Amino acid sequence: MSNGISRRNVLSIAAGVGAASALAACGGSGGDAAAAVNTETPVTLRFTWWGSDARHKRTAQVIELFKSKYPNFTINGEFKDWNGYWDSLATTVAANDAPDIIQMDEMYLASYAERGALLDLGTASNHLKTADIESTALDTGKVDGKQYAIPTGLTAYSFVVNEDLIKQYNVTLPDTETWSWEDLRAVGDQISKASGGKVIGVQSWGFDTGSVNVWLRQQGASLYSPDGKVAAPPALLAGYWQYLLDLAKAGVSPQPSITIERAAAALDQSGMATNTTAIGTAWNTQLTSYQAASGQNLRLIKIPGESKVGTPGAYYKPSMYWSISSRSKHPAEAAVFVDFLLNSQEAGDVLLTDRGVPGNKTIRAALAPKLTATDKAAADYLDAIKVGPAPRVTPNGASGIEAILKRHSEEVLFERKTPQAAAESFIKELQTEIDAA
Repeated sequence: MSNGISRRNVLSIAAGVGAASALAACGGSGGDAAAAVNTETPVTLRFTWWGSDARHKRTAQVIELFKSKYPNFTINGEFKDWNGYWDSLATTVAANDAPDIIQMDEMYLASYAERGALLDLGTASNHLKTADIESTALDTGKVDGKQYAIPTGLTAYSFVVNEDLIKQYNVTLPDTETWSWEDLRAVGDQISKASGGKVIGVQSWGFDTGSVNVWLRQQGASLYSPDGKVAAPPALLAGYWQYLLDLAKAGVSPQPSITIERAAAALDQSGMATNTTAIGTAWNTQLTSYQAASGQNLRLIKIPGESKVGTPGAYYKPSMYWSISSRSKHPAEAAVFVDFLLNSQEAGDVLLTDRGVPGNKTIRAALAPKLTATDKAAADYLDAIKVGPAPRVTPNGASGIEAILKRHSEEVLFERKTPQAAAESFIKELQTEIDAA
């Protein structure tokens, strides 16, 4: 994953959830998270994460920095790629042999927390400080009011504009501080027409939960209720799909076949990356990858409609989290290590934005001069937007939501289902998955 975000591998998610569903309740036999930290006798902690070779190297450097402060600690790293990570974690947790420190993803947080596999980090507050992390960010790691995870970094949903294409076709963007969804449709239409169809105005979305969350939140609704049920009003979901269908039929977004093909491809094959679309959606931390692929000047802009709603649709999404096993024999020591990862300048200088734009505001500010232009733009975007309360964490059983969403978006775009029928079917299918978990 680059900068903490990548396209979800739906098959691996399904496999991970399937393995995790075999977990029994498994909390309660670990050590005391509030106990004094052992700084004399040897302590061994296991630490697991997924990621690229570059992430492994950065993480190894941070481990060595930590050991220079705590020479009696041994940190054994267990790293894997995304595809094998979740089956491995589910297997070790079910065998009561989980690593002490766990890199966690939002899609799985509730599944592990509700089974008692994760430590309530509030019990480790003597060693793990969170004062420099905003409450709206911390809330993303809470399940039933308890802090089971702390975000390593933050992302936020955004739009991206290719400024070179806008200039090439002599199109003027509306004021993106105050623009509306109708403004987006209008400027997208101008781009498509000005280019003679060579460049399509807007890259269609409809395959990620970020877009659904924003759409619902701007209208005072939410995807899930606090108790983990599907709460999206069918009429609002139908409006979401009707808007996407209208864009496609008007030529403001690509033909459905092209949209579906690009949605299944890698980021560098998207319309934004290949300069065949002028405006698209992205998580803000994807800007670096998009610009590198496109070779043109791209800029993050705010989500349409935000200035016209009482509660922002925008929210913080954790790029990933740090969690601690509830069965760790050394939870206090594990908390000290997580505190180092989150709050130390030494760790921040090495990790930079590899696991997302740091959620720690002090570290984020200190890193600004060291970031590339696009990474700095991603960090600045977080500071510029107004966010609402954190959405309810993905319920146990709902980890396959994006596969369900993708299928229904395809049905609407190809006009095999009406937006209303898709909305009703989507809600029923997702609720069935939750109920069966």
